[in-house]
Amino acid sequence: MERSTQKIYTPPKHIVSAATIVLNDEKEILLIKGPLRGWEMPGGQVEEGESLKDAAIRETKEETGIDVEIMKFCGIFQNVRKSICNTLFLAKPIGGKMTTSSESLEVGFFPIDKALEMVTVGNFRQRMEYCLDQNTHPFYIDF
Repeated sequence: MERSTQKIYTPPKHIVSAATIVLNDEKEILLIKGPLRGWEMPGGQVEEGESLKDAAIRETKEETGIDVEIMKFCGIFQNVRKSICNTLFLAKPIGGKMTTSSESLEVGFFPIDKALEMVTVGNFRQRMEYCLDQNTHPFYIDF
């Protein structure tokens, strides 16, 4: 009798995500308007075998069409109850063409003050504020 060598898939217990605060030369922030949460910074789940930095770059490209260069690791926001660890990076645009995707209804660069007003879900505005304040780096916020 042969034994099955097929592994049973067990979903991960934690979700790791990576997001970017993309600042252009005019000191404007790149935001996406998602179908569920409204305006937010681009980002998403890190795939198996992918670095945090590469995930941040890939997610930004997928959601906005913009190619970015990571300038700095800023810190981590951890949602303890939901087991989500969100890593945050500062980045600058280096190419690509702004476009929407299935994850972004609208995409644009906005002045910092306006961008902070537009982001209203959860603690996403706080995440942006921490990333923009170099004195807080690196940060670790759990909630």
